[in-house]
Amino acid sequence: MTTELRVAMIGHGFMGAAHSVGWRQAPAAFDLPIAPRMAVLVGRDAEKTAAAATKWGWAETSTDWRSVIERDDIDLIDIVTPGDSHAEIAIAALAAGKHVLCEKPLANSVEEAEAMEQAARDAAAHGVRAMVGFTYRRVPAVTLMRDMIASGRVGTIRQVRASYRQDWLADPESPMTWRLDKDRAGSGALGDIGAHIVDMTQFVTGQSLTRVSGVMETLVEERPVLAESVGLSGTAGAERGTVTVDDIALFIGRFESGTLATFEASRFATGRKNALDIEISGDAGALHWNLEDMNVLDFYDATRPSGEQGFTRILVTEPEHPYLAGWWPTGHMLGYEHGFSHQVKDLAEAIAAGTDPQPTFADGLRVQRVLDAVERSAQGGSAWTDV
Repeated sequence: MTTELRVAMIGHGFMGAAHSVGWRQAPAAFDLPIAPRMAVLVGRDAEKTAAAATKWGWAETSTDWRSVIERDDIDLIDIVTPGDSHAEIAIAALAAGKHVLCEKPLANSVEEAEAMEQAARDAAAHGVRAMVGFTYRRVPAVTLMRDMIASGRVGTIRQVRASYRQDWLADPESPMTWRLDKDRAGSGALGDIGAHIVDMTQFVTGQSLTRVSGVMETLVEERPVLAESVGLSGTAGAERGTVTVDDIALFIGRFESGTLATFEASRFATGRKNALDIEISGDAGALHWNLEDMNVLDFYDATRPSGEQGFTRILVTEPEHPYLAGWWPTGHMLGYEHGFSHQVKDLAEAIAAGTDPQPTFADGLRVQRVLDAVERSAQGGSAWTDV
């Protein structure tokens, strides 16, 4: 085991910035057993990649990811590219003996995700680790929710509600991006933000979804094409491009215990900027969390006397709360970026310990199968569909 974890990150957009912050902050906040080093940033455009590397602190750049994964001085590949390249890069990196961190959703199809999971299992036999980046698991309030459910604080789970609502596409003149192209993104709201609520509900409940029934809809079918967007499928030379993914996905699901759940993923929820909301109702209590108030966990204790019942607001900033010991004094809030530092912490600790970091590629495949079942259900008239 070396004392360094030499990282090459492929891609440098929005998620590249978030991951860069995580790689930079985690070693300062936590006493890590192995020190990450931001070695190489990889992108298609040399000039833009160099600018991103300077901004975020990467030591060098490359435009050839294949040559980077073959380098002996690289230990881990961090994949933050669109979904259509996840499988190719991850499988090649694992075959080359590199640990892999891959953004969610794991892939654009079940078949790709299965191939990635198999590659991860094969690599694990040689001590090579793989993790999928469902970062919201690492918000302290969400981890605390999981811990409270596991300890029986809500009793037997009766109902699950989860939604992720944004409005960045509510304007029909918002331009085309790769996220609106099925060939690049796999799906729209379903895979982009619906994947988060599928993973989060399975994470906090400790159960897997077994059946779903859903509907998906595209509300704006054509959008303006900017110069840098040319090259998306169906847009070359056109002033307007065709949207080939869903804008809204609504579905119900049933967990292995029989518990029913409702899910909503929308990028047309006017006024909702990043409203990931989850509520778990049990026979002994309930828990509720919303990303737009991310340091707070609401807890209803149904075992209290009726005159004392009501949701209690837990401010999740105490040093005994998950991850908080590395940060600020009580009451000083954490933000969106901290989850990426927690991701690095958990990944570095797992690699140093020789264990599989969570969530695994198997967890990512499990989510992919749920997304696939929702899409098949929507195509089949919202019929109940097995995962």
